[in-house]
Amino acid sequence: MTPTIAKIIWLGCVISWWLIRYPYERKVKKNAIAATRRDTQELILLGISLSGLGIIPIVYVFAGFGGFAERPFVPALAWAGLVPALGSLWLFWRTHKELGRNWSVSLEVRDKHELITSGVYRYVRHPMYSAFFLWAIAQFLLLPNWVAGISGIIGFGTLYAFRVGREEELMLEAFGDQYRAYMARTARIVPWVF
Repeated sequence: MTPTIAKIIWLGCVISWWLIRYPYERKVKKNAIAATRRDTQELILLGISLSGLGIIPIVYVFAGFGGFAERPFVPALAWAGLVPALGSLWLFWRTHKELGRNWSVSLEVRDKHELITSGVYRYVRHPMYSAFFLWAIAQFLLLPNWVAGISGIIGFGTLYAFRVGREEELMLEAFGDQYRAYMARTARIVPWVF
């Protein structure tokens, strides 16, 4: 593996993420929103996450940052990055497929929203967050730059820290005791752990 191949793999995964998400973005626009938390805080958090997982690494991949913040390229780390990259793509696909019409990029509950508790949702309440954390780890391992590599962990970690509680409040409002029971039997993002 070379740095160029690692960047190509990273870019291929980004394109794959978009190909997975695009059909669902088109489908859910037809479904009316029953409740939302899409406010200034939500938009700022989405922007921070997009910067860390998208904008900063894309600038690095296409333009580089010169010698600034470069770290030695270690082929074994890049190869290891394939595992969380592929795992994140699979999990990202599963969450979209299982949520179907209930999916939203933001904190929203749709009309006729159903609480999904099967498939990957049987093990964790927020598998899409799990997928994004796996992607951030893959980015760190594939891109040998301290800024571009770590920006995904910082960007998405910030979104997660300030958003997951708000999301669970929204779900409690929408599903009440059904969601409380679901919370009691599942972890947030790591099965049986957290």
